[in-house]
Amino acid sequence: MVAALAAGAAVAAWPAAAQFRIEISGVGATQLPLAVAAFRDETKSPVPVSQVLRADLERSGRFRTLNVAAALDERSTIKLTDYKAQGADALVAGSVSRLADGRWDVRFKLWDAVKGEELLAQSKVVQSADLRLAAHRIADEIHFKLTGERAVYATRIAYVVKTGRRFSLLITDADGEGAQVALASPEPLISPAWSPDGGKLAYVSFETQKAVVWVQDMSSGQRRMLANFRGSNSAPAWSPDGKTLAMTLSTDGLAQLFTMPAAGGTPTRLTRSSAIDTEPVFAPDGRSLFFVSDRGGGPQVYRLVLPSGVPERVTFSGSYNISPTISADGKLLAYITRQGGAFKLATHDLETGQVTLITDTSDDESPSFAPNGKLLVYASRVQGADVLMTSTLDGKIKTRLVSSGADVREPAWGPFTAAAG
Repeated sequence: MVAALAAGAAVAAWPAAAQFRIEISGVGATQLPLAVAAFRDETKSPVPVSQVLRADLERSGRFRTLNVAAALDERSTIKLTDYKAQGADALVAGSVSRLADGRWDVRFKLWDAVKGEELLAQSKVVQSADLRLAAHRIADEIHFKLTGERAVYATRIAYVVKTGRRFSLLITDADGEGAQVALASPEPLISPAWSPDGGKLAYVSFETQKAVVWVQDMSSGQRRMLANFRGSNSAPAWSPDGKTLAMTLSTDGLAQLFTMPAAGGTPTRLTRSSAIDTEPVFAPDGRSLFFVSDRGGGPQVYRLVLPSGVPERVTFSGSYNISPTISADGKLLAYITRQGGAFKLATHDLETGQVTLITDTSDDESPSFAPNGKLLVYASRVQGADVLMTSTLDGKIKTRLVSSGADVREPAWGPFTAAAG
C-alpha cells in the first residue's frame, strides 16, 4: 500500500498545476455595457490584468464588456460622452508598472459614462505572484460599485483531478486559473468541502483502502484524520459556524447521517432508517440538513430539522435527484436530476417549488453554489472531455473551464474570506 502524499507547506508553496482557459457562451437578458481599456504597460507584466477582469465580469452574466481602441490609463482626460454615445454605461482604464523593489503597482479608475462622473480610483501594490488576485479584486470592486452586489472573483474553488492512476486535490482561483496542489495520492480523493472561514478543507481519502474523512489546514498544509470508524466514512459537510461536520457513516452496515465536532470526538446519529441516507448539507441558518435518501424507493432530496426532526421530502419532480447544494440565502436548492438517461443540473425554489433545468448537457455532477448565491460550479462532460463549468442561475451564461484532458470532478466553491476581499 502506498500512502497519500500529505501537503507539508502552505498553499502558496504548492507546485502549480496545469492552468485552465476560459470559454464563455450565452447571452444574459439584462447586461450592463462596460467599456474596458487595455491597461497601460500590462504587456510588460506576467498577467494581462484587463483581460482577467474582463473575463471575470462577463462570467457573472451581469456585464457586457466593450473594447476601447484609444490608449487610456487612469490619468487620462476622458470625454465620457463619447463612450456613452458608443453604448457604454461605464468605463474602466488603468496601468501596471514595475516598482524598484520588484513589486507591481496596479492602478485603475472607474467612470460612470451616463452621469459623467468618476466612481472609483484605487492603487494596489502587489508581488508578481499576486497580480492575478489583484485583477480579481479589482473586478470585485467594480462589480460591487456598479451593482451593489458582492462578487466572487477573488474566491477559490477546490476540485479533484484524476490523471492516469493518480488523484490530486487542487485549489484554483474562481476562474479556474492559478491551480495549486493541496494533496496528491495514488488512491481516490472525493467530496472536498470548505470550512466556513475558508481556512480548512474536509475531504474523503481512500489511502488506507477505505473511505476516511480528513481535515486539512489550508495555510500550513497539515492534515488530520477526523472520521475513521468501522465501515465507510464519507460526504463531510461543515455547519455554518464551523464547529460541527455532518457526514455519512455506515458503522452499523447501512449508510446513515451523523454529526461530530470539527475538533474530533464521538459522532451523534441523526437518522435511523432502513434506507441509505447520504450527501448531507447544512442550511445556511444551521437549523436543518438537506440530504439524499432512497427511503421512498429512489434517491430524492429530503430535509431534516435539527436536532431530531422527522425528515420531509423536498424533491418530487423526477425519480432520481441527488447532490443537493443550498444558496447562501437559503432560498434555492440546486441538485442533479436524471432526465431519461441524462444527468442534468436543476434548481428548486424552496418557497414556490418551481423546478428549473439549468443545463442542456447530459453528464452533470456535483454542483456547488458561489458564496454570493449568483453562480453555480459543476462538473460535466462536453465533447468527450471532463470539464468544470460555471453557470448563472438562469442558465444563460455558461463558462467552460477547459482542462488539458484530465478527468476533473467534484468542485466545491469556497467561501468569502478576508483574502478574497
